[in-house]
Amino acid sequence: MFALRRFGIKLGLSTIRRMLAGLGNPHRRFPCIHVAGTNGKGSVASNLASILMKSGYRVGLYTSPHLVRFNERITIDGREISNADIVRLYRSVHKALPGGREPTFFEFTTAMALDAFGRRNVDWAVIETGMGGRLDATNVLTPDVAIITNISLEHREYLGTTLSQIAFEKAGIIKRRRPVITGVKQASALAVISRKAQEQSAPLFRLGSGFRVRRTRGGRFTYYGINHVWPDLATSLQGGFQAENAALTLAACELLMKKAPRITPMSIREGLLANRWPGRLELVREKPLVIFDGAHNLAAARQLARHLDAHFKHRKINMVIGILDDKPYRAMLRLLLPKAARLIVTRPKTSRALAPEKIAAAAKGWVEDIRIVPDVADALRHAMQTARSGSLTLVAGSLYVVGEAKAYLEDAAVQPG
Repeated sequence: MFALRRFGIKLGLSTIRRMLAGLGNPHRRFPCIHVAGTNGKGSVASNLASILMKSGYRVGLYTSPHLVRFNERITIDGREISNADIVRLYRSVHKALPGGREPTFFEFTTAMALDAFGRRNVDWAVIETGMGGRLDATNVLTPDVAIITNISLEHREYLGTTLSQIAFEKAGIIKRRRPVITGVKQASALAVISRKAQEQSAPLFRLGSGFRVRRTRGGRFTYYGINHVWPDLATSLQGGFQAENAALTLAACELLMKKAPRITPMSIREGLLANRWPGRLELVREKPLVIFDGAHNLAAARQLARHLDAHFKHRKINMVIGILDDKPYRAMLRLLLPKAARLIVTRPKTSRALAPEKIAAAAKGWVEDIRIVPDVADALRHAMQTARSGSLTLVAGSLYVVGEAKAYLEDAAVQPG
């Protein structure tokens, strides 16, 4: 399967449609929620899956990328599919392959996920887009609710160079007469989404007007919704922005209640608190203090910088960082490096990784203590072994880096704090 990555990224729906037809169109056997956006997709999708499970439903969740194991991408009732499941699904999809061009890795994986959910008779599936929306392989779905979390400049070679162009691609998941929820705030992007919703006669619910959230003390918040007010809520996920992600989740719950009547205020509270979304402001150890955060693009780096200011302003931060070559690394470093007492630059095992020497050169002037340790596991080991008492070791810059760091901790049998 990983060999399919040589075919690169090819946006379009004709191949995935032929693949699914060969499988008997499993994606038509279950209702679903479709989630797109630049950041927050995974948090919203996993929130929804957790709430639906707490409500007593059988739930499939499809996300990407994985951090350590491929199995993470496809879960049913919160459990990763097994290696044996992967082999069976692979063989099933391979047997159903149509003629024409070879499928990409993501197309093949998407077909496997949808086939798994159809075979296991899930009550609901929560599906996260891979890239964009309009031509993403997941856009064969007709969801009960579509969610577009937010929009910033990303994947410009595929999605466009302006917010409006990227919004056009994300808005492609909006389907006729199916409601859409969005947290998009920029006027140019919102205009594109509004126009698409109007064309599709799709009811549009916007964070800040159709529903809103107000933070209260202790990281809790009150949700003022479309038809409900739910006070004194909390989420297990870290970061002030998670209240907004939760609001998008709760707006979806309101819209789903007619078809999913087992969703209750209690299952919502329990689902938000039970959700885990690894690699995003994840506390993995307490002694020494270690946090992982993908912070893989400019918007995510900005959120991480705010979190560090709010919670770790007076701690020395040992930053282990690696970034992919298609990211605005200089702008990301400008946000993060003022927080770092020392910097350990590394490189994940992907051809897309930026050379550590480039990062180190760009970091000069921001941090005095800079060290290059090319292997991620070695970089994290060095950071933890040399961490001063009371300092924070932060791994950031790429989900690939976080994945390799997590794999190191698992292999070393280091248990999370």
